Amino acid sequence: MTTLVTILTEGFADWEIGLLAATARAFYHLEVLHAAPDGRPVTSAGGLRVTPDLAIEDIDLGRTDALVVIGGPIWRSKAAPALAGLLKRAHAQGVLIGGICDGTRPLAMSGLLDQTGHTGNSPEGLADTGYAGRASYWDVPHAVLDNRIVTAPGTAPVSFMAEIMEGLGLADRNLDFYLGLLAAEHGERLPPQSVAVPALHAVS
Repeated sequence: MTTLVTILTEGFADWEIGLLAATARAFYHLEVLHAAPDGRPVTSAGGLRVTPDLAIEDIDLGRTDALVVIGGPIWRSKAAPALAGLLKRAHAQGVLIGGICDGTRPLAMSGLLDQTGHTGNSPEGLADTGYAGRASYWDVPHAVLDNRIVTAPGTAPVSFMAEIMEGLGLADRNLDFYLGLLAAEHGERLPPQSVAVPALHAVS
């Protein structure tokens, strides 16, 4: 069975994990595991408390097909888990690597983005990581897949999910159809001045 492992930390962004985990588990029947520092429960930005399946240090790369780092405020603090060694080993073993929002920062710190096309919240958001990949940064609003590494800004959870599925070799017409459904919400949105507002009537 294909296994996807996400790394969650305190304050992780709910919207960056929800669609990916649900699509992978419910539609593609992947084994989805969640890892956190020391295996301790973490609370999302929205207040969702999650008990992880395992500790980050217990991730078995031999049984992992995709390893995904979800964004959160910890990645800009000194409390951030050290992931460089894990990420380098995973990539060397052919594991698909993903990072979204500030979850791209540990990828940059590990050197994985130095020669890989990638994106993120902004070029400036990675500048202080000490990485050498500025020339490979794509300033785009959607996820980027290159060299078996998927990166995305925090505003692109849909394309992030899609590129993870693509990287795992699971993209198909069903995924294309699903993406079309998700995109329709924005394609059909009317500008405020075009929305008819019903008249209000006083109730006597």
